[in-house]
Amino acid sequence: MREFLSILLRKSGHEVETTGEGSEALRRVAGEEFDLVVTDLRLGDVTGIEVLEATKRYHPQTEVILVTAFATTENAIQAMKAGAYDYLTKPFKVDEVSLVVQNALERRALVRENTELKAKLATAGGGRDRLAELVGHSPAMQPIYSFIEKVAPTRSTILITGESGTGKELVARAIHARSSRAGAPFVAINCGAIPEGLIESELFGHVKGAFTGAHQDKQGIFEAGSGGTLFLDEIGDLALAMQVKLLRVLQEHKIKRVGDAREIEVDVRLVAATNRELSEDVEAGTFREDIYYRLNVLHVEVPPLRERREDIPVLAELFLARHTGADRKLTLSRPLLARLLDYRFPGNVRELENLMERAATLADGDEVTPDTLPAQVLQAAGRALGAVDKLPEEGMDLQAHLDAIELRLLQEALERCGGKKKAAAALLGLTFRSFRYRLKKLTGED
Repeated sequence: MREFLSILLRKSGHEVETTGEGSEALRRVAGEEFDLVVTDLRLGDVTGIEVLEATKRYHPQTEVILVTAFATTENAIQAMKAGAYDYLTKPFKVDEVSLVVQNALERRALVRENTELKAKLATAGGGRDRLAELVGHSPAMQPIYSFIEKVAPTRSTILITGESGTGKELVARAIHARSSRAGAPFVAINCGAIPEGLIESELFGHVKGAFTGAHQDKQGIFEAGSGGTLFLDEIGDLALAMQVKLLRVLQEHKIKRVGDAREIEVDVRLVAATNRELSEDVEAGTFREDIYYRLNVLHVEVPPLRERREDIPVLAELFLARHTGADRKLTLSRPLLARLLDYRFPGNVRELENLMERAATLADGDEVTPDTLPAQVLQAAGRALGAVDKLPEEGMDLQAHLDAIELRLLQEALERCGGKKKAAAALLGLTFRSFRYRLKKLTGED
């Protein structure tokens, strides 16, 4: 039967691989993505249902057709619940097989086209540097975009590190949006925001009566996100006991609800994030080494905003527009932009958005001026503008200091020359081209 189907499908123009061993089928579907899997229900060492479940776990978009001479309603229902495209009973006609295969492959093609279309829509209007709201043209961000492009099609677990407010969740959402799971849920949870006594229930769910207050069964986020992507933010805050349980889920793809002995299979792609140095936590004994290496299959670090200052003007304009009413248009004044570029942004991109929300609320006219910024920002930026003849005890960001001084002089020359760039360039002893290059590098303006 296997040889017959192989000849039939090859004559129809398909590339076909075959095996007579269920265990070999499991190995192949785990390592390679097929458009279609046709499997007998009874294989000897494993069942066709196990092949079906493994295929859907590793490659949810692969279609599966089950074939059997022992047709029962129970088997058919089990197969369809597990995600089978169709269920054929032997003996069958050649035309019947050809039609079912053709329809299955057509659905597979439609799903693929839909996923690709969603990915294109997600990046429309700005290219890959605007993946899922990621914004910026700075050199520091280019490796992030390349990383997203490379890892999105894979199933590997990903670890995203970076300071608070740098946009780690946006990177995770961009990976999800460009993956084959884009049409499935993206579920995010902050591990540090949930009390230790409740985190297991949040992750895995619970059954009625499992603990005081458990008045009904509850689905955890691993079940809610099955088929999609699960984002665990601040993974370093998980207690050691929960780390052990999470490791088991990563290894076996099964969970147990709190208070339940039954295991439930789950299919999620895990993306974890932290602002901690997990390698140091491993050495300190507060984070398990085995789960650290399990999470750290693919790793990317999101740069802080102070290392991508070229992106501050475009981010500020984006956030200003987001928090301004549709009937009003605000612009950033040059003095305000200079202050922003001088500031170190300990809260990173999140802090910048908060500042722009405040500025949009407090601005009187059509131009946002420095007086809309909090005092601590103005004071910190002012210190950055001052001359330094001695290295401070706490150290300093030399490049940021030099950039701030350069920008202040460029802006002052422009103001003195009434905004005329050629005159401002001459005042600073620069060529017009050099002046424009420096101004664009620091502000994004031509």
